[in-house]
Amino acid sequence: MISIKHSAICAAAISLAALTGCSGMTTQDRNTAIGAGVGGVAGAALTGGSALGTVGGAAVGGVIGHEVSPKK
Repeated sequence: MISIKHSAICAAAISLAALTGCSGMTTQDRNTAIGAGVGGVAGAALTGGSALGTVGGAAVGGVIGHEVSPKK
């Protein structure tokens, strides 16, 4: 069984790798990626490391991060 701490570390590492690999991202793209990373960590923490909770949190966080960005 994967622990919550392990899930959070993995989600943070993946988010960091995604952000450093895409230096040409727009602000909205970056906010979407950050929201997905934070949401995935929060989803894992709230559901005890459940894969469904992690994916659901990432999806919700990505949508929120996308909508926070100012429209041009």
